[in-house]
Amino acid sequence: MKYLLDVNTLIALAHAAHVHHDRAALWYRSIVESGAGLCTCAITELGFVRVAVHTSLQLDVSTARKALAVLKESTPVPVELLEDGIGVDRLPAFARTPNKLTDGHLSELANKHGVTFVTLDEGIPGALLVP
Repeated sequence: MKYLLDVNTLIALAHAAHVHHDRAALWYRSIVESGAGLCTCAITELGFVRVAVHTSLQLDVSTARKALAVLKESTPVPVELLEDGIGVDRLPAFARTPNKLTDGHLSELANKHGVTFVTLDEGIPGALLVP
């Protein structure tokens, strides 16, 4: 099984200061043992860098990029960068407000690649909510 991480889950895994770090880390340990794989995409990687710098989890863009690279390289779980190619015309029905657009896009991207979309946010149809 492969999992596409949303931005918040990716940040929570990488930063112990994140409010949901322990929750994300516990889920991550369970998938390490299962032999699953992780996925990112341009949106989640760019979001990671933007949010990490904006919230002062990282000093600057260069440092945030390095933190993401370290996370991806240090995990025993393979990390795959998914190609996108999905336009706004493919948004699912639940993505009708601005705050649901990225979730809708990532949900469709996960479907396109046959992977599971993973999030810390409730209410995303078909997504795996990190317990």
